[in-house]
Amino acid sequence: MSDPVDPIDEHPKRMSMRRRRRRRPRGQRRSGLYLLPHLLTTTNLFFGFYAIVHAFGGQPEKAALGIVLAVICDILDGRVARLAKATSRFGQEYDSIADTVSFGVAPAMLAFSAGNLAALGRPGWVMAFLFTACGALRLARFNVTPGRYKGRFEGMPSPAAAGIVASTQWFVSFLHSHGLPLAVPEWAVAGGMAVLGLLMVSSIPYRSFKELDLRHGFSTLVLVVVALVFVVQEPSVSLFAIGILYAFSGPVEWLWRRARHQTLEELPQPAPTEEPVQG
Repeated sequence: MSDPVDPIDEHPKRMSMRRRRRRRPRGQRRSGLYLLPHLLTTTNLFFGFYAIVHAFGGQPEKAALGIVLAVICDILDGRVARLAKATSRFGQEYDSIADTVSFGVAPAMLAFSAGNLAALGRPGWVMAFLFTACGALRLARFNVTPGRYKGRFEGMPSPAAAGIVASTQWFVSFLHSHGLPLAVPEWAVAGGMAVLGLLMVSSIPYRSFKELDLRHGFSTLVLVVVALVFVVQEPSVSLFAIGILYAFSGPVEWLWRRARHQTLEELPQPAPTEEPVQG
């Protein structure tokens, strides 16, 4: 017959076993942090759907708000995924699908409805579709290759193009509310959508701003603070101005570098691999 175990001696053993059971294997993700980027991507998709519904419901300002909120969610989900080390192939594909709706379909529907592109007949909806197709192609290219130059996007990012469409709607509404009725011709809206779409699929480098050092770059921090002050003061005007400046910045910098025979630092390109046949 074995001796009884002293409960005082057994208690630390049980506690140690419980701690070992609760200890997570190294490298295992926390489920909450792993799901958070996907929840943000789903919110991005929701705001894209929200924008489409209100675009055809005769509420273009709310549609523009939905696109801007989708842009914010898109910025956050990538940051959160990297901080939580929860990046995955599934997350990348899901993010692209959500972005196609929020930054490809929703802005085109907003422009088609608020810009009265139906008055142009077939050319009107074709120009709106061109924006959507270019946005989808831009996202597909981004999934295949991260870019050619360090710190630059290849072509205008689709969230930036969608943000320009949304901020343009807010700017026009701002002018109307201040007694400055601005009648934008339908052909100008269609042409603007076509230009934005072609800029997305172009090879023109655009600054990514992902490497901004706000902790050590004092001048950069000052510029960011000044920009935020202007945005808070009058978002309808400041966001429109920032969007237009960003749209022109790519082609202007590209022409400037060509004139001065300057080149950008190129990233090492991955070796080509055989792609599976699409079924």
